[in-house]
Amino acid sequence: MAGYGKPLSFSERRGSAFDNDLHLNTVHVSKMPQQRPRGPPTPSMSTPAADFDQQQLTGSPPPPPTPAASPGPSQARPNWNTAEQDDDMYLADFRQYFSKCTGPQRMRVLADILNLCTSQQLSFVHQFVSPLLKKDPFTSLPDELCLRILSFIDDPKVLARASQVSRRWRDLLSDDMTWKNLCVKHDYQRRMSEVHPALPLSPMASGRMDVFSWGSDGDSASRGLPSALSSAGTTTGQMSLDSSATQFAAPRPRPKSYKSHFKQRYLVDAAWRTGGRVISKNITQDGGVVTSLHLSSKYIVVALDNAKIHVFDTHGNALRTLQGHVMGVWAMVLWDDILVSGGCDRDVRVWDLTTGACLWTLRGHTSTVRCLKMSDASTAISGSRDTTLRVWDIKAGVCRNVLVGHQASVRCVDIKGDIVVSGSYDTTAKVWSISEGRCLFTLAGHYSQIYAIAFDGYKVATGSLDTSVRIWNATNGECLAVLQGHTSLVGQLQMRGGTLVTGGSDGSVRVWSLERFCPIHRLAAHDNSVTSLQFDDTRVVSGGSDGRVKVWDLKTGHLVRELITQSEAVWRVAFEEEKCVAMALKNSRTVMEVFDFSPPEEVLSDRPLSLPGGGHDSTSIPARPLSAMSLDYGRTGGGIPDIDMPDPGPSTAPLHRPAFFTHQFMNGPSL
Repeated sequence: MAGYGKPLSFSERRGSAFDNDLHLNTVHVSKMPQQRPRGPPTPSMSTPAADFDQQQLTGSPPPPPTPAASPGPSQARPNWNTAEQDDDMYLADFRQYFSKCTGPQRMRVLADILNLCTSQQLSFVHQFVSPLLKKDPFTSLPDELCLRILSFIDDPKVLARASQVSRRWRDLLSDDMTWKNLCVKHDYQRRMSEVHPALPLSPMASGRMDVFSWGSDGDSASRGLPSALSSAGTTTGQMSLDSSATQFAAPRPRPKSYKSHFKQRYLVDAAWRTGGRVISKNITQDGGVVTSLHLSSKYIVVALDNAKIHVFDTHGNALRTLQGHVMGVWAMVLWDDILVSGGCDRDVRVWDLTTGACLWTLRGHTSTVRCLKMSDASTAISGSRDTTLRVWDIKAGVCRNVLVGHQASVRCVDIKGDIVVSGSYDTTAKVWSISEGRCLFTLAGHYSQIYAIAFDGYKVATGSLDTSVRIWNATNGECLAVLQGHTSLVGQLQMRGGTLVTGGSDGSVRVWSLERFCPIHRLAAHDNSVTSLQFDDTRVVSGGSDGRVKVWDLKTGHLVRELITQSEAVWRVAFEEEKCVAMALKNSRTVMEVFDFSPPEEVLSDRPLSLPGGGHDSTSIPARPLSAMSLDYGRTGGGIPDIDMPDPGPSTAPLHRPAFFTHQFMNGPSL
C-alpha cells in the first residue's frame, strides 16, 4: 500500500538524527521532521514535544506519556471518520488500510502494534478495552433463565444490592417466586391465607397450605405459651423512636407478597440479634414475687404474690389492675379478652379484660389453686393442692366435673382437645378425659415429685425432682424414653413439633429430639436455676435466678445475645415474634421490661410491579401470581427508600441505640 512502511523505532530515529546533524562543537541542533502516530484522543495523552531538544542533546529517552483516565462503561468508541483534514497523511492511510483488512490481518497488525508498546501504554489499552468487553447477561437472556440463575442466590443482601444495578435487574428481583424460594431456604414459611386472605381455601389448597405454615394453631405463641406479669407503675426508662406509645398501636396489615414477608421476617430477626427498643417500668416498690406472666397480641398480664393482677397493653402502658383475690395469685390463663386466675384463697375467678370486671368467682377447691389451663373459650381446668382437678364452665360459672385420683398436690397441667394431663407431687402423671371425667392412664416411673409437664396430643413429657425427663405415649401410657443429663430439678418444659426444650435448677438448658430421644444441644445457660423458658422455630429465650435473660439460636445452640444482664433475679420471660417481656428484680424493685423488635412501617412498604399503562395500584391484589405477570422494563419514577439489612450474625451486644431502626434501616440496599 502506498504510504505504508515499517515505522522506525525511536533508537533508529535518534541514531539517524545524530549522524546527519550533530558534530563536535555544535551549538545548534535542528529537529528532525517526524510523523507521530496519533492514538485514541484522550485529554491526558500529551507528547512532550517542547522538551525534545533537550532529550536529543542528552541522549536520554523521552519520558513516558501521562496515563489517561480510565474510561467509564458508557464511553463511546472513538470515531475515526471524523478526522480533521490536517491529520497526518500516514495515520489517515493506516486507518483506511486497517478498515479494509480481514480479521486475521487485523489481528496481526494489532499484535505488531502491541508488541511495540510499553507497560504503561498496555495499561492504557487494558483500561480502554475492558469496559467495552463487559456485557450484562440479564439483558440478553430470557426471563426464565434469569430467574433460574437468581434462584441459586441464598444471601438476601446480595439480591438487595443486585436490585440497584439497573431497572432491568430490579424488575427481575421483584418477581415473587424468587422471594418465595428464599423464604423456604431461610425457613420463613408462611400461611397461604396471608398471601390472599380474602380467598377461601379449597380442600385441595388446604392440602398445600402445610408447605407454607410454620406451626399448627395449637402451637401458636399467641395462644399463651408463657403468661405475662403486669402492674401499674411509673416508667423508669425508655428507648424508643418516639415517646408516643401509640406509634405502633395500629395492627400491621398482612404482607401481600413473599418479598414483603421475607423483608419483615429478616428485619425482625436482625433486630433480635443486635437491635430493638426497650421500655422499663417499675411494677412494685417492694420486690414482690411474680408468679405468672402472659403475653398475647393485645395484653401483657402480670400476677403477683400480693393478690394483684396488672394488665398492660403490648407497649407497656398500664390499662387496669384487677383486685379481688385476698391472697397471692399463683395460676393464670389468658384466652382472648377472658382471664381466669386462681391462688392461695382457693377461688377461681373469671375476668373480662376489656372492662376489668370479675364475671365469676368459682369456689370448690379446699386448698391453693396451683395450675390452670383452658381447652376452649368456655372450659377451664384447675389443679390444686387438695389433690383434685376441676373442670369449669366459665360461661355458666359452674363446675362440670371433679377429677380425683392423685394422692398429693397437683403441680402442673397441660391440655389438648378433650385430653388433660396432670403432674403431681405423688410422683405420677395422669391422663384424663374431660368429656368422660375419668382417668385414662396413670404414668408411673419417676422417683420424686413432678414439677413440669408438656403435652402435644401424642406424647407427654414430665420433669421431676429426680433430675430425669420421661417421655410417655399418651395413647397407651407406655414410657418411651428416659432423658438423662440434668443434675438437679427439671422445672421447665416446652414441647413443639419434634423438639423438646428443658431447663433445670442446675442452670442448664437442653434441647432434645423427640424422634431419636437424644440431646441436640447442651447449653450452659445460667449460673443458677432456670426460672423461665420458651422457644419457637428460631430461638430459645431463657431467664434465670442469676438475673440474666439470654437468647439462643435453636438450630446451632449458639448464644445470640443477652437482653438483661444486670438484675438480681429474673422471675418470668414471655415472647412473641416481635415482642419480648421480662419480669426481673432490680434494686429490690419488681421491674417489667418490654422489648420491641418490630421494624417501622415505612421500611416495610412494598413497591408493586408496574401495571399495564404505567400506573401503580398498591391496594389491589393481582389475580395472577406476581411471578406470572409480564415485567415492564419501561417504568420510570422513584422507588422506595433504600433499606440496610444488617448481618444477622451472633452478637451479645446490649440494647444501646434508641433510634436503631431509623438509622440502620434507611441507609443501604433495599429489599
